[in-house]
Amino acid sequence: MLVIVSDLHLGDGTTAASIPASAFEVFARRLNETAYFASWRKDGSYRPIEALDVILMGDILDPLHSTRWLDSAQTRPWSDPHRPEYAAKLLEVTRAIFEENKKSLEILRGCASGKNIRLAPATRGKKPDFKTIVQIPLKVRFHYMVGNHDWYYHLHGPAFDKIRAEVIKKMGLSNPASPFPYNADESPMLKEIFEHYKVLGRHGDCFDKFNYDSEKGRDHGTIGDVFTMDVCNRFPVEVQKRYGNELPVGIIDSMKRITNIRPALAAPLWISGQIRAYASSPALEGELKKVWDQIAKEFLQLDFIREADKALQFDMVDGMELLMGISRRASFSTINDIIVWMREKMWGGQRSFMNYALTEPSFLDGSSKYFVYGHTHHYEIIPLDARGSAPYAESQVYFNSGTWHSYFDLAMKNPKEQKFVPYQALTYLTFYANGEHGGRDFDAWSGVYM
Repeated sequence: MLVIVSDLHLGDGTTAASIPASAFEVFARRLNETAYFASWRKDGSYRPIEALDVILMGDILDPLHSTRWLDSAQTRPWSDPHRPEYAAKLLEVTRAIFEENKKSLEILRGCASGKNIRLAPATRGKKPDFKTIVQIPLKVRFHYMVGNHDWYYHLHGPAFDKIRAEVIKKMGLSNPASPFPYNADESPMLKEIFEHYKVLGRHGDCFDKFNYDSEKGRDHGTIGDVFTMDVCNRFPVEVQKRYGNELPVGIIDSMKRITNIRPALAAPLWISGQIRAYASSPALEGELKKVWDQIAKEFLQLDFIREADKALQFDMVDGMELLMGISRRASFSTINDIIVWMREKMWGGQRSFMNYALTEPSFLDGSSKYFVYGHTHHYEIIPLDARGSAPYAESQVYFNSGTWHSYFDLAMKNPKEQKFVPYQALTYLTFYANGEHGGRDFDAWSGVYM
């Protein structure tokens, strides 16, 4: 039995709140229930499963959404990781995430130790024995893959091995302390698991120009990192510093939720709406706008941004210059059209990564049946193809693993109206083999509430 989850975004509490521990309690109960059903085999017999693998497919811990990086002018997530202060800051933020999510991580460790998942043994008649008080503990093997918010755990070196060792201990992971894999090919164990279930899984940020640099690869920061840190994380901090007691109640907490906005480039729309909703006077609204203007200007002048600008091409930096530049010279509402246009220019206006699955080598040769991406936070299940003849055709299906997160999604009807829909979401996918769950192939479960 294989379970895949992604995009938990567990933070240190300095920006938007993580999903509560109650979500992990629900997950543990569902794992126990699903493991029981998986123990019923295709031939009608009950045989307790012996293995349960959970792949944490990127953006699980979220060091990027921490204002602790702002304490130092020299160290940012895209700084030189070989400098000793880099690993020290990452360790500080990681430990703060542990503390903020202590109860949630205790539940994961309980699952990994066999404490939370227990199955009834089988009788001689191959039925579950509910009368015995001795149940079978099922240890969950958790495997950590990185995405664009936790790629720091993919970095090489002894200092990062020590950080990973702490992550492994706190989360009950089965990973070694070597770099956590970005692709399954980097881990023989992960590759074997995926092949066994005929699954291809990747975080999916490699399809996002804002959050992945295809020339430099995953061990490097991106424009998305800089925008998140020096604009989204920094803006509420600067507003608090400058205006403190003058601010209306609730505005800072509301602005911190900018880290939950989807898509990230819609952040200025969120800020605009919160200022209008909370600012007690046009004068204060104007002052807050000045803070944004200064941050936008400093963002565009950062060495990282300037170096990323490619000559004679319209690239992501040019788009950000246009977006941020217009926001400096005009009201927030003026940049609405630019945001919508940039989404179309940089991502073709597409919300789904489904088309990328159609180009995967293992889709083309038929060696994978299921293609799972994360990153977008948008849960999907889309049929891709059916190979062979009925009734023995093998289906190929695309999934997006959604998120465990509180987030505010930009409404699609008319993005310029600055409407956001709030969700609490929890999604996980389960795949079966060897006749588990009565011969079922997969389950896809997504819960959303407001």
